[in-house]
Amino acid sequence: MINLLFKLIITKQIIFMSGYVKSRIVAIDEVGQRLDHWFNKHFPAIRHGQISKLLRTGQVRVDGKRVKINCRLILGQTIRVPPLCNNLIYKNNFIKSYQQDTKTGNKLIKSILYRDKEIIVINKPAGLAVQGGSGLTKHVDGALDSLRFEASERPRLVHRLDKHTSGVLILARQQSSARRLINAFRAKSAVKIYLALVIGEPKPAIGQINLPIAKVANKVSEKMMVDYENGKHALTRYSTLEKLSCHITLVALFPVTGRTHQLRVHMAGIGTPILGDSKYGGVKAFLKGQLVSKNMHLHACAIRIPSYSGDDLEVTAPLRDHMIKSFRFFGVKPERYELPFRFFDHIS
Repeated sequence: MINLLFKLIITKQIIFMSGYVKSRIVAIDEVGQRLDHWFNKHFPAIRHGQISKLLRTGQVRVDGKRVKINCRLILGQTIRVPPLCNNLIYKNNFIKSYQQDTKTGNKLIKSILYRDKEIIVINKPAGLAVQGGSGLTKHVDGALDSLRFEASERPRLVHRLDKHTSGVLILARQQSSARRLINAFRAKSAVKIYLALVIGEPKPAIGQINLPIAKVANKVSEKMMVDYENGKHALTRYSTLEKLSCHITLVALFPVTGRTHQLRVHMAGIGTPILGDSKYGGVKAFLKGQLVSKNMHLHACAIRIPSYSGDDLEVTAPLRDHMIKSFRFFGVKPERYELPFRFFDHIS
């Protein structure tokens, strides 16, 4: 019977499973996106015509209201996502996706740094996307049901990390918590510190980078650039922590603003690209002849957020495997930089 069921399932182009409505909250890096573009990113299987029909019939709503397909999103808005969107699965990826989501969920459970009734903080591994997209079947968002625990609803994403960036990622366990956290990021009362290995040495050793950032026009894959005419204000503070070799420097980075790929664009913009960041550093982002990981060396190491009790909550994320190996390659003990947030107060 089970074999027959799977045979029936995978012979269909699309599967509609027992559905339920979900609510997605607009995050910081989604502000200003058209609603149809938002759907294309999160639900690439949905055709434009289907999105239009869902909007016309009121199945998709923003903050409980009917909207047009070209509606521009605002931070903290709630998007109603009907079962049609939640349960679309391609025929060839059904079993594979199911297995990956279960496996990813188990990894996320093991990566939990902190958990209470309001939030979960995980140490995201490098190489794992936060959300799905074209061709992606393995991502944090697809495995969040594994992190329900005793809660009646799945956790919600409230901010992002690039696929190849590791470190602290906060999940809200309730809609009220999600709104509070999004407001904290918007008000800059939520603060993140990153560790990065960069090529070269930033000058001066402690400073700030104030370079406006815009999306590269006509680029199929997401890429940003410094754009003095049309770019949005972007500010990063940094501090040199240690010179590891004649080519590599360890720096702490504090993004004052939260633009897409901001740290990567800024470090490349001052001539010190992040080690392993081929998108913005090209061949200059790698060491020739060195047995160092080719992965990007950017890690969200610490976060400070206001908690529901009124006090600040600080969480530190240990380095992930590829950065631990690189630290040791350069003769540095990784434990030296698994530090409490107050160590970085001079740049935050």
